[in-house]
Amino acid sequence: MDIDILLVLQAFREGVGGCLTEFLSKMTWFGEMNVVLVITGLIYWCVGKQTGTYLLMGWSGNRIVNGVLKVTVCAYRPWIRDARMIPEPEALKLATGYSFPSGHSMNAASLYGGLAIRRELRRGLRALMWIVLCLVAFSRIFLGVHTPQDILVGAVVGVLVMFLTGKLLEWLEANPKKDVPVAVVGVVVTIAIAVYAAVKPYPVDFDAGGNLLVDGSKMANDTFKAVGWMGAFMLGWVLERRFVRFSTEIAMQERFLRLVGGLLGYYVIALVINPLVKAALLGPAGTIATSFLQMFYIVFLFPLVMTRFGSDSKSDAVTPR
Repeated sequence: MDIDILLVLQAFREGVGGCLTEFLSKMTWFGEMNVVLVITGLIYWCVGKQTGTYLLMGWSGNRIVNGVLKVTVCAYRPWIRDARMIPEPEALKLATGYSFPSGHSMNAASLYGGLAIRRELRRGLRALMWIVLCLVAFSRIFLGVHTPQDILVGAVVGVLVMFLTGKLLEWLEANPKKDVPVAVVGVVVTIAIAVYAAVKPYPVDFDAGGNLLVDGSKMANDTFKAVGWMGAFMLGWVLERRFVRFSTEIAMQERFLRLVGGLLGYYVIALVINPLVKAALLGPAGTIATSFLQMFYIVFLFPLVMTRFGSDSKSDAVTPR
């Protein structure tokens, strides 16, 4: 049934030309992992620290849930399941890991869905966030890289994780000293998931020519990224709460400086430092380390720099009592 729906969409895509395909290719970009991470980082630094914390924690949780489900279910991509499927080449470049559930849909649910369920936001903005989430999810089946089941489960589970994240943060506001136990549990869970992804058996299937259809060790790469991101968030979050406590109640000029400086540092890590780390640490260790550096920079290192060299004088963090 899933493949039949995709074949209908594929015929439609080929029949209407490139206009709609180009638009939805741009929409799928808004669900890409690093795009969502950068946007949430900017919200955390420059717009609203509490909202940014909620989005970063929820996104990290969603990446972990997505990673566990992918390496547990081990669902093949549509074009592997049916040779009639011909995905869009550009979308194919971003289609990493196993198929179920859709990572782009869960990323979109983390940011746009996470904002959409915030009651304090204006109704029009919340409606826009729901629309963006739906377009990102739909783009994945329109471009032929996921099934309807992949995107539906991804979007629903992603929004559920954001809802639970909001409840967890509400509980932590009333119990601020519980941040360390929460972080310890988070780190222990990420370690357990890393071990699980590394040692579990993966399907070994061959095509008619005797070629391996999918290399399970490569498919687990996204799960190892999630382990690095989640571990770094938990550690950086506690360190920031207790030793930095930066504020987003600042002048517009300071916000602009944070945006420019934060992005510059992020891309130095992404384009210069992480390739060196990846070359030095092969396999899952390198993947976990590079993802860890990305998130730790966003949550702790750059906020530390902001408080040392910026005009920050107030805190909107929850100080443990």
